[in-house]
Amino acid sequence: MTTPALSAEQEALFRLIEDTNEHVFVTGRAGTGKSTLLQHLAWNTKKQVAVCAPTGVAALNVEGQTIHSLFRLPVGLIAGSQIEQSDPARKIMNAIDTLVIDEISMVNADLMDAIDRSLRQARGRRGEPFGGVQIVMFGDPYQLAPVPPRGDELMYIRDHYRSFWFFDAKVWVGESAGDGILDVGRHGAELHVRELVDIHRQADPAFKAMLNAVRYGRVTADIAQILNDTGARTPPDPADGEHPIITLATRNDIVNNINRRHLNELVGREQTAAAEISGDFGRGEAGYPADAELKLKVGAQVMFLRNDTGSYGEPPRWVNGTIGTVTRIAGETVRVDVDGEEFDVEPTVWERFRYSYNAASKSLSRDVVAEFTQFPLRLAWAVTIHKSQGKTYDRAIVDLGSGAFAPGQTYVALSRLTSLDGLYLSRALRPSDIRVDPDVQRWMQNALRQS
Repeated sequence: MTTPALSAEQEALFRLIEDTNEHVFVTGRAGTGKSTLLQHLAWNTKKQVAVCAPTGVAALNVEGQTIHSLFRLPVGLIAGSQIEQSDPARKIMNAIDTLVIDEISMVNADLMDAIDRSLRQARGRRGEPFGGVQIVMFGDPYQLAPVPPRGDELMYIRDHYRSFWFFDAKVWVGESAGDGILDVGRHGAELHVRELVDIHRQADPAFKAMLNAVRYGRVTADIAQILNDTGARTPPDPADGEHPIITLATRNDIVNNINRRHLNELVGREQTAAAEISGDFGRGEAGYPADAELKLKVGAQVMFLRNDTGSYGEPPRWVNGTIGTVTRIAGETVRVDVDGEEFDVEPTVWERFRYSYNAASKSLSRDVVAEFTQFPLRLAWAVTIHKSQGKTYDRAIVDLGSGAFAPGQTYVALSRLTSLDGLYLSRALRPSDIRVDPDVQRWMQNALRQS
């Protein structure tokens, strides 16, 4: 597989990871190329690398394995409970040189410590952080947060951690869990925080500055007025030949209602494409990369869910997030119009991987354990802000409804856009919509100051 050429700052970061055994956290604003660097690392490293992520969909996106599956960890708070390890699991952990974790901001402190404890235990190196494995993490805490704990779990976290975030795990701050395993010294394991700064998604410096202000919670009255004045427009009418603009909303029910209403308004027969699922593909539809039953009509607005692999040497016909309109449905193909050019789209296969140890080569191998086959399309009159993560849109309606309910949500929505000209707001932004987690502010500012 060929990967995009790296920028100078991405190449420097790749060399830090490849040429040393340092623990590295790669962060950066939306559109700075974190995913590009991760993909390049996975395909070009000479190290024995295992790639994982906190959720099934995130693991699929990086062609890796979920953290819980890779380390055979129980779901829920792990705390000081015993971690049982099978012989195959120990062999895998002993073969890893570098563990790559994507969407690290969704990993909580308890799980971070469980990863550390698992590797020390399996490798028999209890006095060394992560048992000597290099940890490389990708993500942006200003965009995604771990699922907050509740009840007894919340009480435990408050008693044992400064916050629920991965960066406050004992392995990094140097506290002992009381069993000797996590005693890494007064200062904890050293973590090199590196921020990618070159933004590739937006070109306009003024819009970049506005997004930065939203990211850090420093929106002035002038910035708010520009965003609100620009967004306070009526979206173009599809009756005038314009494509409907995608809506980014906070909740699933809002998105589903918008998509269902628009689909029902189309004339013609609704057709359903059922996914083919083989193997263990996780727990229900939440872990599926696309709809198990994709309902379409001619005229439906759709979004592509995968980059086009295309012909070798040819530019991709579409990328993950491209918006188009269905013009024909015929058996094994769906014809989609993208900016006046039509393409026949066929079902694609998402593979779920699992790492195993190859005794003959004394190396890690990645085995396909499940497959999900479906058209790489989703109805796209609307999508949740969460599912828009990583996507790029020229135009979008941002619908915050009753308000952003999670820190970073407004920043994620606005930063999907390539320019300010593409912004439409269903209502004016309010100060309460600009939410930044104080623990993220506290740690990130300090970490970047020291890097």
